[in-house]
Amino acid sequence: MAPPSRILLIDDEAGIRFGVREFLGAHGYEVDEADSCRTAEASFRQNRPDLVILDHVLPDGDALTLLPRLRAVDGSVPVVILTGHGSIDLAVRAVKEGAEQFLTKPVEMASLLVVLQRLIDGRRTRRRQLAGQARETRGEFDPFLGDTPAVRRLAEQAERVAAADRPVLIQGPTGSGKGVLARWLHNHGPRAEEALVDLNCAGLSREFLESELFGHEKGAFTGAVASKSGLLEIGHRGSVFLDEIGDMPAEVQPKVLKVLEEKRFRRMGEVRDRHVDVRLIAASHHDLVALVREQRFRNDLYFRISTLPLQVPALAERSSDIPLLAASILERLGPELGRPAVTLSPAAETIMLRYPWPGNIRELRNVLERAVLLGATARIEPEDLRFDAGLAKAPGAHASSLTLVEVERQHIELVLQEENGHVERAARRLGIPRSSLYHKIKQFGLRAPAGDVEASPTEVSGG
Repeated sequence: MAPPSRILLIDDEAGIRFGVREFLGAHGYEVDEADSCRTAEASFRQNRPDLVILDHVLPDGDALTLLPRLRAVDGSVPVVILTGHGSIDLAVRAVKEGAEQFLTKPVEMASLLVVLQRLIDGRRTRRRQLAGQARETRGEFDPFLGDTPAVRRLAEQAERVAAADRPVLIQGPTGSGKGVLARWLHNHGPRAEEALVDLNCAGLSREFLESELFGHEKGAFTGAVASKSGLLEIGHRGSVFLDEIGDMPAEVQPKVLKVLEEKRFRRMGEVRDRHVDVRLIAASHHDLVALVREQRFRNDLYFRISTLPLQVPALAERSSDIPLLAASILERLGPELGRPAVTLSPAAETIMLRYPWPGNIRELRNVLERAVLLGATARIEPEDLRFDAGLAKAPGAHASSLTLVEVERQHIELVLQEENGHVERAARRLGIPRSSLYHKIKQFGLRAPAGDVEASPTEVSGG
């Protein structure tokens, strides 16, 4: 469910403000009030309304002088001008200054409601269209490409989570596609027509992270020569994606918690609170529960962001999806690199299926991009593939020297280790019969799994 629309009501008559506020509040709107140009401009900057109702005559100015100042802050917010002394000339001037509607007092409340809803719906439709065009231009990657149970389970959970306007925590190994999933959740959620802003918390100092997230006032610190809006303000009414939130400095965590619980924050060097309404999507490759136990992550913040958890599987857990993923990546790489369509040869695909992919989908794209750039033909062959032997736990070997046999041996050894020597589970993950796995264990001289009572002499001997 989308957050309620926020109206800024500007009128110097308290009785009129009370009547309009009560009426709009009863119809689900949040209403902020102002009684002068000065207070109106401050509220507009702080609370970021969806629509403004503006009385023409105010104690320190009028609508025609205030309207350009509001539009300079955010020209997308529709403004409805009310006046007790309507004239065609005044209406024309108001429209020229950017007013969407000009109404004469006393206004019929039911008619006002219709006008407001039409303008707000129109603004949302325009923003939704712009967001959709941006997604089409960018080319949204499918985070659920594949048929493995882990991916299907993630897709089912994400469908339910996307519709809930609540914080989401995405966990999974580095390079597994957490950022892609975050963008999908935003694009398919109730705030899809609004902005999605993102910030990677890893390796950032407390001061820099606070400045990026909350913004700062001029003179807040050495080098702050001008005021700056933070990502929270930019993402107001949209979504904020904080990648690697487990690396967030302890001093910043309570401030993020305040945003989630009170929808308020302060810029660095500022004494007043600002209102903000965002959906937080957080991600981490760390075990946040372990960080909480080690007192490196606040437990109250963890509980606030982990109501809707999603787990992105490692690529090694969904290796049968590699051909589909590779084909999708290659389809994009061709136009990006100015190359014709590139495909994988069966031999290259076999190698990729047996490689452990410690860098996950990010590494997969890297390997394919290198192959496309360095390959001589439109078909990727085994000799075009270059892996990082250090990541693959093959010390002393150069990436380009890894043979198919070496990659296969490393992968089988890694899967056996991860399954604690359980051959049947390892065979299922590798997609081969158990007897074939015993044959490979003997062929590569791997240590025979201890305590595997199901192994028959025939299987062990490979007969």
